[in-house]
Amino acid sequence: MPRKLSKISPDWWDYTTLEDGIIRDAAALSEKDLEQLSRPGFKVVMYDTLEDFYLAEALEYIDAWRDATADNPSGICGPIGPTEQLPLVVRLVNELGIDVSNAHFWGMDEWIGEDGKEVSIDHPLSFERADRHLCFDRFKSKIPDSQLHFPKADVSEFVASWDGVRCRVMQGGQGDIKHWAFNDPLRREGKYADEPPSPEEYRKLGTRIVELHPITLAQNARTSGGGNISMVPSKAVTVGPVETWKAEKVSIWQAGTHDNPLGQRLTALMISKGITDSSVPMSLLADHPNVQFNYYRGGLGSCDVEMH
Repeated sequence: MPRKLSKISPDWWDYTTLEDGIIRDAAALSEKDLEQLSRPGFKVVMYDTLEDFYLAEALEYIDAWRDATADNPSGICGPIGPTEQLPLVVRLVNELGIDVSNAHFWGMDEWIGEDGKEVSIDHPLSFERADRHLCFDRFKSKIPDSQLHFPKADVSEFVASWDGVRCRVMQGGQGDIKHWAFNDPLRREGKYADEPPSPEEYRKLGTRIVELHPITLAQNARTSGGGNISMVPSKAVTVGPVETWKAEKVSIWQAGTHDNPLGQRLTALMISKGITDSSVPMSLLADHPNVQFNYYRGGLGSCDVEMH
């Protein structure tokens, strides 16, 4: 029997196609319950202030780069969303004199324009532009440009860059559609009309061009474009599960500005309990050996019903 249709868009898979019991259990989680979801391979960390939250996120960059050598280079894969950590990375690198000559950085994703190519660095929503402007262009001692890896429509060079370099940590936020990077749920069509891809199928996906879920378009318009959905490209190139599983650690940062109270609870519950379902792509991290969810307490909110 096919699963229920999405309440968001019946042509797509998403978390609203899950059994109602999982949603109810997630909505019932208190802050204390959330903290207790930690298990071997999955750690939940809480921060009392945004200052501490973003400083801890910035320090993951420093930790990834500090022990990089010519014989053993290392790096970090980082998101746009959140971005508040990036100016702190600049301050730490410059003030502490961190040697970044052997440091690497991978961008998580980039928009694809109507011409099928990655958007130029002049595009107002360009992720590469944001990374360079907020972070790398402001370093006193520069990371060699050959060690800054931004995904392109032709993914071959980006994919090859993961070989021979340790990715110490892959950071990410969590979107409303429960993705990391742009690993969105797939359309409900063809062989996936009745069931979404199995977790095993989805984890075989590498860096690729993807069509974005309508919720992802709306979210990026809200967080980055003043609500103007018409300016948001409908496709992107994204780092995939294949590269994610090459990262020694996956670190997800939730300040309460991207996903909502239910979403912040749902994925943690699924990962903690080993419930994997590609309609909730973030849940597939249940099978990664080292995942950490970082929360700002003030952004957790509540799933109580309130009329506004």
